[in-house]
Amino acid sequence: MDKHFKFTNLVIGLPLFFVVVLWFVFWLEIRFDFDFVQNGIYPRTFSGLQGILFSPFIHSDIEHLYNNSIPVLVLLVALQFFYAKQSLAVVGYGILLSGFITWIIGRENYHIGASGLIYVLFSFIFFKGIQTKYNRLIALSLAVIVVYGGLVWYVFPSPEIPGNKSISWEGHLGGLLSGFLLTLVYKTPEYKKVHKYDWEHPDYDPLADKFMQRFDANGNFVNLPKNEENEENEV
Repeated sequence: MDKHFKFTNLVIGLPLFFVVVLWFVFWLEIRFDFDFVQNGIYPRTFSGLQGILFSPFIHSDIEHLYNNSIPVLVLLVALQFFYAKQSLAVVGYGILLSGFITWIIGRENYHIGASGLIYVLFSFIFFKGIQTKYNRLIALSLAVIVVYGGLVWYVFPSPEIPGNKSISWEGHLGGLLSGFLLTLVYKTPEYKKVHKYDWEHPDYDPLADKFMQRFDANGNFVNLPKNEENEENEV
């Protein structure tokens, strides 16, 4: 296994704990007949700001909760395994930033559910893998886009269909933007490629390379001019 990636109990433990909390909150609603919907994000109102913190843990019904639980678990495991140093910050600031964007641009309705966080994780894992240019992380990005690429369609406004449940595309868009912004904030120097040879550097100039000067335009080996050859021997 790559030295950068280490499997620990936290890789499964933290994501599983987060999902258990989601189900526990829903159980509290059912068991004690609570209604937490009003603790969701209500855009551009002072009381609606509380939803920035609480909305990811509130779901309208068990189908809503189930549909969010599996992607949250899978993406959190991937984040914790491949980006362990950045994972907690990405989740924490991702919830806050995506929630705030939803609070600004959202329709006048209560926005609830962990789907905003799903888009944060999806966006961060995809864009960060491309940015690092690290083979395994690029492969992870491609895997994420193959499995969850369909999520992109839900960041656009969709017409309301009577009788259907409303989808918070604003929360999805906020999550997608937040994940991308976090890739710019949190660097991953541990995945930066170490250049062993001069020709691997982006500013490499083959015309200034003494070895490359021994080949003509057709790739044939040629001798350096006498004066340059003497200088090289003196060095």
